[in-house]
Amino acid sequence: MTTPPPLPTKEQLEEHQVDLIIGRLLQIGVLIAAAVVLAGAVLLLARHGGEIADYRTFVVGSDGLRSLRGIVHGAFTLDARSVVQFGLVLLILTPVARVALTLVAFILERDRTYIVVTVIVLAVLLYGFLGGKV
Repeated sequence: MTTPPPLPTKEQLEEHQVDLIIGRLLQIGVLIAAAVVLAGAVLLLARHGGEIADYRTFVVGSDGLRSLRGIVHGAFTLDARSVVQFGLVLLILTPVARVALTLVAFILERDRTYIVVTVIVLAVLLYGFLGGKV
């Protein structure tokens, strides 16, 4: 007769719960981002779907699509291109939120080494996301 496997420890159960929460965060983040991009695409097609494209000249997008502030402002005014851009920003922020949630988990565990490493990773991600402008 074989012996049953040992029961997981409290720490293993807590780590599993954190993994599940982080996985759910990533799923929800991607789904929300996809829904926002899809809504923006529908708006874009509804407003500009009948226009004929002119490929002879290259037209740079509006200045509002070049900054986070402009993208958010445009998305809340339901500018179709800004809504699509906002969805992409949400998609980019999803793994950043994962790192932030992981930082909280390490703080609760009081694991100083991983706290320091995660703070550095989060700082680098945020620095890169903000375009290196601090």
